[in-house]
Amino acid sequence: MRSSDVFEENVQADVSSDASSVQHDGYKWTALSVTTVGALLASIQGSALLIALPNILADLHATFFTIMWVLMGYLLITTVLTPVIGRLADIWGRKTLYNSGFVMFGLGSLVAGLAQPQFHGADLIVGRVIQGVGGALLLTNSTAIVTDAFRKGQVGLGLGINQIAGAAGFLLGPIIGGLLTEASWRWVFLFNVPLCIFGAIWGIMRLREPVRPASSQHFDWFGCLTLTFGLTGILLAITMVAFPMLPQAVTTGILIVGIICAVLFLTIEPRIKEPILQLRLFKSRLFAFANLSGLLNGIARGAVLFLLIFFLQGPYGKDPLTAGLMLIPFGAAFMIIGPMSGRLSDRVGSRLLAPIGLAVSALGLLGLTTVSPTTPFWLMAVYMALMGGGSGFFASPNTNAIMSSVEPHTRGAAAGILSMLNNTGQMLSIAIVFPLALKSVPMAAMMHVFIYGGGMSQFPAALAAFMGGLHTAFLFSFVLCVIAMIVAALRPAH
Repeated sequence: MRSSDVFEENVQADVSSDASSVQHDGYKWTALSVTTVGALLASIQGSALLIALPNILADLHATFFTIMWVLMGYLLITTVLTPVIGRLADIWGRKTLYNSGFVMFGLGSLVAGLAQPQFHGADLIVGRVIQGVGGALLLTNSTAIVTDAFRKGQVGLGLGINQIAGAAGFLLGPIIGGLLTEASWRWVFLFNVPLCIFGAIWGIMRLREPVRPASSQHFDWFGCLTLTFGLTGILLAITMVAFPMLPQAVTTGILIVGIICAVLFLTIEPRIKEPILQLRLFKSRLFAFANLSGLLNGIARGAVLFLLIFFLQGPYGKDPLTAGLMLIPFGAAFMIIGPMSGRLSDRVGSRLLAPIGLAVSALGLLGLTTVSPTTPFWLMAVYMALMGGGSGFFASPNTNAIMSSVEPHTRGAAAGILSMLNNTGQMLSIAIVFPLALKSVPMAAMMHVFIYGGGMSQFPAALAAFMGGLHTAFLFSFVLCVIAMIVAALRPAH
């Protein structure tokens, strides 16, 4: 018998004995309660921040592009770090890394909440980057923690319930953000600090390691550096084209360095015995197609909510708080459908559910290509509910398929790849779709809408340009969603 077979049997034995004890004492619900705090934290921050951005821009005397980097900086650092953190979780275990995520998220929130006007938003971006480190630690490990805690056949249920917290946070975010911003936008960040303290203490007290990390594993420093610099360089350069903050020559240099590092990584990494990114996992057709459909779906819908916020504050003439509350149909549908589809995927798999979810999302996106300033809100709510419900119908089964297709001791790596590709999709969506919608809109009109809301009646030419760009962006997202649906349908049975 090969040593690798012995290692595999030992790992499976450890998993079986630990999982058995876990099921007897109800640890799965305890683990779910800890990951729920992290999901609430990240989702509330995301939607509350959208409401607070106009006040932040005015108070810190920042530019529109600086404010966009408040959003993009978080996504970039989260995208780059998730595969590294996933590998570290397989070596060191999930508990310590997950609890460290609360600490980093709280520290970043404190830095962002204390940002000063003389730095014009630069210190706010630093705080968001630190938050991104915490977000990567929480996001990557939470999926693995839930998968570890629930026995096979119940993983979809656990992941679906965990999505309720994310959707609930998204629904509460605009309300909390609006109330806190009335006092000061700083409380949108400082509000996180006590939550992070509670989450860290609760995690330290209650989390375990149901899957014991395999012994004598080594960290792949070459892969870590080339992947980090490659992914950062390529994504940063693409984003800089959409939201320029550096000279073009510098952006080109960053792109070249990123491409070189990526080529080195893809050339040498397959030969590494214990790689930072388990590329061999893509040999599984289910794993590969599920991740590809997730990436395409991320690109398709990553910028949609931001575009809707601009539409509702601009042509639709609503204030920031009302615009945020109008997004509730999306989050509500996601929250209702997500757990149901997750539980259903435990019984019937993801091969049928994932394409259906993407088809429903595509219908919602197609509907959004027809919206105008005179469209009744109930009709827009239907389109948003289709998008949210379709996303919920797709996300849980797709994640279940990915996490159930790998061995227990590689779940950290699988979760890291899943998070990396999802976040990459969101970054590419904002970098591609957002400029597609706003490229012909004058900066003066954008700033007026962003800070004051209340419509675009003062800029009739800008209104026509924005609506044309908005419809083009939604049509682009629709086409990508259809492609994602086709890819999802090609996966093998789960």
